[in-house]
Amino acid sequence: MSKSGRIVLAVAVSAGALGSLCIALLLIAPVMRYPVAVDLPQRVINPSLPLRQPSPPIDLRVDAGNQIYWNENPLDLDELRRKMEEEVRKDSANPPALRIDAAPDSGYEVMARILGQAKEAGIKKIDSMR
Repeated sequence: MSKSGRIVLAVAVSAGALGSLCIALLLIAPVMRYPVAVDLPQRVINPSLPLRQPSPPIDLRVDAGNQIYWNENPLDLDELRRKMEEEVRKDSANPPALRIDAAPDSGYEVMARILGQAKEAGIKKIDSMR
């Protein structure tokens, strides 16, 4: 059989499946006589709630010596927790994201403490920059 014969056969099989589908719809369609009310969502011209802008993210950097920087200003872990809680208190319904840029040689313990403090402060979104 030639290649063109195979294509015709495939079209014939597809047409047969389509014919079966049409026959099934013709048998089912008369059964659906009663209208069904469907409530579709309507377009809202003036939304009642204003869209909120996300809080600006907190940018942290941890260098290879485990020094923490908040927007390029060095700080220790106690000060970090206080500042994170302060940022969350500004808008507790919309807490800022925490973006961490950690050096590959930074310590696991420091990162674990940063993540724990972020959780306790109420920060829900944490991104890694590397």
